[in-house]
Amino acid sequence: MYNNNLAYNTYTQNNVGVESPEKLIQMMYEGILRFNMQAKRSINEGDIERRTYWINRSNAVFAELINVLDYNQGDVSHYLAGLYHYQLRLLIEANIQNNSEKLDEVNRVMKGLLEAWRENVTMAQ
Repeated sequence: MYNNNLAYNTYTQNNVGVESPEKLIQMMYEGILRFNMQAKRSINEGDIERRTYWINRSNAVFAELINVLDYNQGDVSHYLAGLYHYQLRLLIEANIQNNSEKLDEVNRVMKGLLEAWRENVTMAQ
């Protein structure tokens, strides 16, 4: 149970003032982008240990995103589950293959999701 809530616990401990679940999701998306940029830097520097560390951080956030999906909200939850699982697969491949292009692919998807999420939250306010 602890591992499944690692990302959530990390963010809530570091950001006590989080006001809403919407903000938490945004922070998780941003975290994945930051972690992947660090992993990419580690690949470029040839630092296998750091690469693995940062990719594992991104994996933990994706695992939490999957964990908190509410399937009662319709098809979008099923779509996101599939998308998140695919991103996890890309991260595993990036780590095994030492491939920064896989990280770039994940980052492109996450940037799109982050932008859509921000628009959705803005429209809801």
